[in-house]
Amino acid sequence: MYYVYLLRSHVNKPFYVGSTGDLRRRYREHNSKQSQSTKAAAPWNLVYYEAFQSKTLALKRERSLKKYGRGLVELKKRLGYEV
Repeated sequence: MYYVYLLRSHVNKPFYVGSTGDLRRRYREHNSKQSQSTKAAAPWNLVYYEAFQSKTLALKRERSLKKYGRGLVELKKRLGYEV
């Protein structure tokens, strides 16, 4: 399984979208500041994830959330976050 996930920082409340084949390991890496792109805003909460059968589908979904802001806005609304 491959996962697309949404994290939210405890520090300054930004969101981060990522994808991985091992969600637990990747979450630990983000919170132990091993990820260059997220270490400044650690610790993180996992607020949402989606599971996919293939890496290709997961990467496509991740790109759609990052590239087209509307998808991420709609996801945040569905989860109850103000946009």
